[in-house]
Amino acid sequence: MSVMPELTGRVRWNADGLVCAVVQQYDTREVLMVAWMSDEALARTLETREATYWSRSRQELWIKGATSGHTQAVHEVRLDCDGDTLLVLVDQQGAACHTGDHTCFDADVLLPAPG
Repeated sequence: MSVMPELTGRVRWNADGLVCAVVQQYDTREVLMVAWMSDEALARTLETREATYWSRSRQELWIKGATSGHTQAVHEVRLDCDGDTLLVLVDQQGAACHTGDHTCFDADVLLPAPG
C-alpha cells in the first residue's frame, strides 16, 4: 500500500523514509504525542482513519491502540508548508502516551506559562 502519487511527491521523507507526525486532539488542539509515519503508515491512516505509525524501535507498522485499546480515530491529516511534518487531528480514547499519561507532554514543564 502506498500514498497517492500526488501526495507522495509533496511529502519530504527523511533519510529513513519517514515523516514526523504531530498528533493533536481534534476538538481541543491539545498536543498528545509525536510519532513517525512511513509511506505505508500514511496510506493506511488515510484509507482507514485509524492512526497508523512506524515504530523505529521495532521496525514495524503499529496501529495506535491495537493492543492497549487507547485508539486514535483520525479526523483530519494536514501537511505543513515544507512538506516535512504532518499534523494528525484525532479523537483520542484513553492514554496517548506509552507511560499511561493522557499526553506525552504531561511530565516536564521546562518553561512555565507566565503568571
